Amino acid sequence: MVRSTTNQTSTRDHRRRSTPPQSQRSLYLSRNRNTAMAKRSANHANSWYTGDRKALSTQLEAWLSIVAIDGVAMPIEGARIIIAPHAGYAYSGAAAAWAYKSLDVSKAKRVFVIGPSHHIYIDNCALSSCHTYATPLGDLRLDTEVLKQLHSTEGELFQWMRLDVDEEEHSIEMQLPYIYKILEKAGKLNEVKVVPIMVGAISSRKEKAYGEVLAEHLKNPENVFVISSDFCHWGTRFSYTHYYSSLPSNDEPYPPSVSLDTHCAAPPSDHPVYQSIEALDRRGMYYIESGSHDDFSDYLKKTHNTICGRHPIGVIMAGIQTIEKQGAIAKGAGRFRFVRYEHSSQCRVGSDSSVSYASAYAVL
Repeated sequence: MVRSTTNQTSTRDHRRRSTPPQSQRSLYLSRNRNTAMAKRSANHANSWYTGDRKALSTQLEAWLSIVAIDGVAMPIEGARIIIAPHAGYAYSGAAAAWAYKSLDVSKAKRVFVIGPSHHIYIDNCALSSCHTYATPLGDLRLDTEVLKQLHSTEGELFQWMRLDVDEEEHSIEMQLPYIYKILEKAGKLNEVKVVPIMVGAISSRKEKAYGEVLAEHLKNPENVFVISSDFCHWGTRFSYTHYYSSLPSNDEPYPPSVSLDTHCAAPPSDHPVYQSIEALDRRGMYYIESGSHDDFSDYLKKTHNTICGRHPIGVIMAGIQTIEKQGAIAKGAGRFRFVRYEHSSQCRVGSDSSVSYASAYAVL
């Protein structure tokens, strides 16, 4: 069964929640650093990924060893920015290896890890109050001085996360074992610190504002950026069952679409659901690769694609555009290139569900 026919393509847009009052936001965030410089535990170990040090190290090494791009030396020289998925490693660990094998940490002194908020609604960005992040492989130190500098940014753009909020969020944690492994392989564990930033449900205008703040850090060749994001979350459990009646083309990038429901035994057109999902994602990936923050924002408004890291991606795209306008990088530099795309499963009927995973790098 088809529930609707519309170019807006979504069932209800589950991302649009009313803004909670300031008193409620203060339950999660604080203007004061009040966690006594705690150590964040590896809260999702033994559930989202193995907590066994040897097994985890072997698993990451195996995934990294498989990655190869014809004619390209790995890591890719100057690839200081990556987009990597953050689902359980059984689903997205292999896909994430394509991003991390590309990452160049040869000059790195710090790694900014920028992920979305899945469990609390905030309309700004939040910083970790911790001094150390634990992983089953070993600890990663945070750059507390840079975190303090960000917190002091004019306009109170950044707040501190409570420790329990920090530990509940998985989007940053799922990047940490890979970051540890890449730094370990490069012999830089003692030199590099981490700067975790949780990005809330911010507007396109705010993405540009945060991009301007991070622009100075993007300019610094000693800074590496990891953007944490999965792509389309498809199925009724995600309140998103977009299906293209005809697949997009350059002439018609946004063709008519419908929303399927659980009683839909087969899609209304010849192409399978998973092919429609891939076409939807690849259109978004196209706009990310174009470097145009406005085009990517427009794509999200038109499709409502459930890319959970859309705001972190938007912030960094805006930051790259800022430094390009300043003349700090050549025109066209810092463009993303996607090197891997996968689905957790192939959806064929309305009752199916899947999450998409994509890996990309940018040379800056």
